[in-house]
Amino acid sequence: MKKIKLRVPATVANLVCGFDILGMAIHEPYDEMEFKLLDTPEIIIKHKDSFDLPEDPSKNVAGIVLLKIQENLQLTNGFEVTIHKHIKPGSGLGSSAASAAGAALGANALLGNILSKDEMVHFAMFGEELASGVRHADNIAPCIYGGITLVKSTTPIDIIPLNAPDLFVTAVHPQVEVKTSDSRQILKKSISLKSAVEQWGNIAGLVAGIQKNDIPLIGRSLNDVIIEPVRSILIPKFDEIKKESLAMGALGGGISGSGPSIFMLSETKETAEKIAVLMKTIYDKINIESYVYVSKINPIGIEVIEENL
Repeated sequence: MKKIKLRVPATVANLVCGFDILGMAIHEPYDEMEFKLLDTPEIIIKHKDSFDLPEDPSKNVAGIVLLKIQENLQLTNGFEVTIHKHIKPGSGLGSSAASAAGAALGANALLGNILSKDEMVHFAMFGEELASGVRHADNIAPCIYGGITLVKSTTPIDIIPLNAPDLFVTAVHPQVEVKTSDSRQILKKSISLKSAVEQWGNIAGLVAGIQKNDIPLIGRSLNDVIIEPVRSILIPKFDEIKKESLAMGALGGGISGSGPSIFMLSETKETAEKIAVLMKTIYDKINIESYVYVSKINPIGIEVIEENL
C-alpha cells in the first residue's frame, strides 16, 4: 500500500498590508498528516487530536479537497488520511490551510506527482472555502511553495514565490477565539482612495523590500491602514504588544491572518526571543493563556517525513 507522512507548517497570512495576497510559512507549530492510497473509492478521515473536527469527508477541510481531486481526475482509488493537528483551528496561523494544502500535496504524491503546484493550490482552495466561505490562497500558497508567496490572482491561479529574508518570526496565539468568517464580516465594504493609495504603496514597498533584501524598507512597509484598525479591536492587548515589540527592536508586524495570533519580524534571534517573553508576560497579566513560537521563515513549506511509494 502506498503511504506518505507529511509535516505541514503553520502560515502567517496578509503580512500586515497584503490582505489575501501575501503569506509566509513558519516552522512551528505544524500538523502531521499520514496518507494511504486505497484500492476502493472511499475517503476516510481520522483525527488524532482533541479539536472534535468532523470526519465526514464532505464536511472536513482535508476531506473536501480529496473528494474534489477524486472527482476531477475520475479516480477509482480513495484515500485514508490520519491528521495529528497541532495548529489550533481559529488561531490565525493557517490551521484550515494546513489541512487543505496537506491533503492536496499528499494525494498528489500518492498519485505520482501528476499535479503542478498551482493545481494543488486550486484544489486546496476548496478546503478554505469550506472553512471560511471564501476561496483564498494566502495561507495555502506558502504552505505548498514554502517561504513567502504573492498571490497575484486566484482566477486564474498565479502564484509568485518571493525571496525569504533571513529574519526571525515571533508569533503569539492567545487562547481566545476569532472566527475567520466573523473577522471578514466586520471589514468595511468600501475605502477611501487616499487609504487605497497608501496601502498600495505599503504593499509595493514590502514586496520590493523582500526581493531586494532591504530590511529597513521591509520595516517601513509593514503598515496597514485598512484591515488592522478594524480587526485589532477583536484581539486583547494588540496595541500594547505591537507598541512594546517595536520599542524592543522588532521590524514590524501585526495580526496573523484573521487573528487572534499576532506576529512580529526581527533581525536577530535574541530580539525575537525577548519579544516572545514580552508577549507571554502581557497575556499572563490578564490571565489569558497563550502559546508563543519563535521561528525563522520556513523556506520549504510542507515536508515529506516518511514515504513508501
